[in-house]
Amino acid sequence: MERLDDLAFFHVVAGRETLTAAARELDVSLPVVSKRLKALEQRLDVRLVHRGTRRLTLTSEGELYAARVAEILDQVRELDDLVSHRTGDLRGSIVVQATLGFGRAHVAPLVGEFTALHPRVRVRLHTSALPLRPHRREFDLAVHVGVPPDSTLRMRRLARNRRVPCAAPSYLERRGTPERLEDLTGHDCIVLRENEGDFAVWRFGSAANPRQVRVRGSLSSNDGDVVTAWALAGHGIAMRSEWQIRSDLDSGALVRVLPGVPTPPADVYALLADDVHVPRRVAELIDHLAARLPERLREIPISPATSTASSATTTAAKP
Repeated sequence: MERLDDLAFFHVVAGRETLTAAARELDVSLPVVSKRLKALEQRLDVRLVHRGTRRLTLTSEGELYAARVAEILDQVRELDDLVSHRTGDLRGSIVVQATLGFGRAHVAPLVGEFTALHPRVRVRLHTSALPLRPHRREFDLAVHVGVPPDSTLRMRRLARNRRVPCAAPSYLERRGTPERLEDLTGHDCIVLRENEGDFAVWRFGSAANPRQVRVRGSLSSNDGDVVTAWALAGHGIAMRSEWQIRSDLDSGALVRVLPGVPTPPADVYALLADDVHVPRRVAELIDHLAARLPERLREIPISPATSTASSATTTAAKP
């Protein structure tokens, strides 16, 4: 059992960029992680990790060990799943990753429902504004909005969605309503910053006839809720997911811009590593999300943040 604990310990270390992050994940102090890693390396008589000042990197031996550790832990989980299947109970842990806004609004409530139905399942939900990093094997299941970032992942569509340009009536009254895609270049466009740079490319059309426009504006953020709040406050045009602004469009707080121009899908997917066994508890959680998400996205209530956004952007942007 001690050896198995060492494997699980190193799996966490190998999947984090720093020992501090590993310590946070393991809920222990940094000196405990350092001491345990040193003891593991001494037992194996090999250096597994280069400790950098900003991030750790695996040695060639560490990469080999991490890959085999992942395979062994997958086999252990598969064995657990076979045993639990015979008893009829779901049990074990699931690590779920999701983006901040969608994870908070929809994934978290549905995960709560799932654990209430299956009290022997433990779920750790990580929400982040950072891009998904599937190669680090940090999750059992990721919920992703838009085109998946890695074609090697297995995926299942959970719900349909698309991104649309929108603005508050006050902004359109002040600056005019765009009539053509080219008109967007003359407007204040609120950029959801997903990488470095002071511009964004907004995509329109279909797969057979794609079109894109490079837009600019004085406001940008990596937080989708902040971008929506700025749009509600009349600061510019934003490109937002229908799941997030449907109630604002229905109430008139936001107006769709260029409604006759189609936008490509940005559907919601469940993502899984392609080279691992999928435990029954993970498969059933995916089934639960697939069954409940479409209903939730059609019946999104107006949030307190939405109702106050037009009067106070700062208040609206609070989580």
